[in-house]
Amino acid sequence: MSPDRPSILDVAARAGVSPATVSRSLRGLAKVAPQTRRRVLDAAAELSYVASPQAAGLASGRTGAVAVVVPFITRWFFSTVVAGVTDALRESGYDTVLYHLGGADHRDRFFEQMPLARKVDGILSLSMPLTEDHTLALRALDLPLVSVGSHIPGSPSVRIDEVAAARTAVNHLLNQGHERIGFIAGTPDDPRFGFASSELRRQGYESALSAAGLTQDPELVASGPHGLDGGSAAMTQLLTGSVLPTAVFAEYDELALGALWALRRAGMHVPEAMSIVGIDDHEMAPLVELTTVAQDAHEQGSVAAHLLLQALGAPAADLAGTDLVLPTRLVLRSSTAPPRQFR
Repeated sequence: MSPDRPSILDVAARAGVSPATVSRSLRGLAKVAPQTRRRVLDAAAELSYVASPQAAGLASGRTGAVAVVVPFITRWFFSTVVAGVTDALRESGYDTVLYHLGGADHRDRFFEQMPLARKVDGILSLSMPLTEDHTLALRALDLPLVSVGSHIPGSPSVRIDEVAAARTAVNHLLNQGHERIGFIAGTPDDPRFGFASSELRRQGYESALSAAGLTQDPELVASGPHGLDGGSAAMTQLLTGSVLPTAVFAEYDELALGALWALRRAGMHVPEAMSIVGIDDHEMAPLVELTTVAQDAHEQGSVAAHLLLQALGAPAADLAGTDLVLPTRLVLRSSTAPPRQFR
């Protein structure tokens, strides 16, 4: 695209709408108010804008589909992000092609075979732990690429501040008077690499303790496979240690839910015997009164989809350095309380 040629972003700016609304308006799709469509058409005429193949997906060779690459579709975060992605893409007339990779072997096979070529117009990568070879394979497709929950150099990304979210969770426990704060981590499915969020949340835990003048005790750290069983196993490990924590921070709510399960089986009441806090605000968190640091996974998917729509209608360099960090917030429920000596 020539730098002098108006883009879909220029039309959006002139009309005061989003690029997705421009795309829908120019293609005559529903869900656009008549006055909005008129404003978009007028702006396009004033700029002499002609929809490019990247913007409209109508020219020869375009598929009208976007690939969403997911490591584990059954996990709450990924399924919720996918819902946000598909909702946004559907409104803009794009189909979603879902690639569920599962374990490490499936992931490696996917990147070796790279089935995306000539099937999609763009790619959304959801928190994929990528090797250098994986990243090169994606770049070789020369397609617009946006990542959610992790950052791929040279491509736009949408995420939360994982370190700050963990610090918020641990600081909440510190402010209640807890000093023996345990940590439950998820064990990566592949020892070669894990999710970036896991390492960053551990950093947040450690930095919060350090800022409070506390030394991390290895006896208060346990790990287990992602999910309820892993959280239960990690909590059981903490309960059999020589030092018992008064509170525990679990890096994901699904691990925290498993930890709560283990405590109930052990006859220990929460928060009287031990406080628990997680990150995510999983859909089950309100049902078990889990205190957590909430992130809006659906919104992350929606924002990422709109970034990709922009990338489909603008030179890649326009968005290459975009790194959108969405907010998180502490949600107080009854799984946390001051330790017994402060009650």
